[in-house]
Amino acid sequence: MIQRRRLGRTRLMVSEIGYGAWGIGGSSWGGPNDNSSVMALAKAFDSGINYVDTALVYGGGHSEQLIAQVVKAHKDKVYIATKVPPKNMLWPARPGIRLREVFPFRHFKKCTEQSLRNLKRDYVDLQQFHVWNPEWVEEDDWRKSVEWLKRTGKARFVGISANDHQPASVISALKTGLIDCVQVIYNIFDPSPADELFPLCVQLDVGVIARVPFDEGGLTGTITPDTTFNPTDMRSRYFAGNRKREIWERVEAIRRDLGDQELISRTALRFCLSHPAISTVIPGMRKVAHVEENVAASAAGPLSQGSLEILARHRWPRNFYGS
Repeated sequence: MIQRRRLGRTRLMVSEIGYGAWGIGGSSWGGPNDNSSVMALAKAFDSGINYVDTALVYGGGHSEQLIAQVVKAHKDKVYIATKVPPKNMLWPARPGIRLREVFPFRHFKKCTEQSLRNLKRDYVDLQQFHVWNPEWVEEDDWRKSVEWLKRTGKARFVGISANDHQPASVISALKTGLIDCVQVIYNIFDPSPADELFPLCVQLDVGVIARVPFDEGGLTGTITPDTTFNPTDMRSRYFAGNRKREIWERVEAIRRDLGDQELISRTALRFCLSHPAISTVIPGMRKVAHVEENVAASAAGPLSQGSLEILARHRWPRNFYGS
């Protein structure tokens, strides 16, 4: 059975492998098959995964609706987290743009209520701001939104999904004591949250949700210089230019340095699980086979200190989306 960890001060015991539900939304990832997605969700819950992370923007609510369909038929408790999109629909949050243009209270309330309708629930376990700007920390509307969630019971806990590759951007918000969980990119290539953010999360007992453990597929070992993507697939931008060859060469170097035959995807998940600050890792899983592979990483446990020292040499600070 998959291992569980405490999600910070929420005290929720969540599966250390969670279900990242962006890919099943039907947008950004080249149009997944709903039947395959439903089967993958069911397999995940049957395998002991009890945490699923979605967002209103994933397929315009389609991801949430699929989750509602499968959770309804599942007998065990599943914790559901979702996110409120920025009103201006800009990722990441732009410097200099005021909170009232991104998360005004009415927008936050409207989106939360729409997510609850999609999920067919009276509350979510975790509601998250889908972008963040440290310039907003002293503004009133986000605090009003947090107070409303707690007072009405629309969400048990509140979190922030940190901007891509900007883990320090949420530090001032965590210090307010209003945020229970933080979601952040963390993987072999970008372990930067461990520099400043993770120590603070441990100190404040803030739950950590690690996303993008496979670097959008780069750390699955399936991308080669000849890989092609549908133009509607976000990976066609993420791996633009010479990025596919760069990824392939770096993954091959990791394999050589580690000198073992383990799937690189399993190593990538075990790398995340090796950090004690992390409560759950949320890879995307659009197929049953993906679920089976990812659950096996929990059974394998954390990596050895020697392997972690090798992987530390493969940190790769870079620009993203091929630009």
